[in-house]
Amino acid sequence: MEQRVGVIGIVIEDRNMAPKINSILSEHSEIIIGRMGVPYRERGISVISLIVDGSTDEVGAMTGKIGGVRNVKVRTALVTK
Repeated sequence: MEQRVGVIGIVIEDRNMAPKINSILSEHSEIIIGRMGVPYRERGISVISLIVDGSTDEVGAMTGKIGGVRNVKVRTALVTK
């Protein structure tokens, strides 16, 4: 399967959901190359950006789980290596 490199943006609107997101990211850590998380306290949200390297199926499995978490938004941009 073709490998892709990309970025994923995650906005957590309910910071109580952060442990669930961290658990999902740990499950898929093999495709995560880099991660930056920023709590935006003034708005009561957290923003996570990821750099990933994996197949579309691997990335889709992870983002699908993340997108299924209440009050969490996720967007992905992938390119072919």
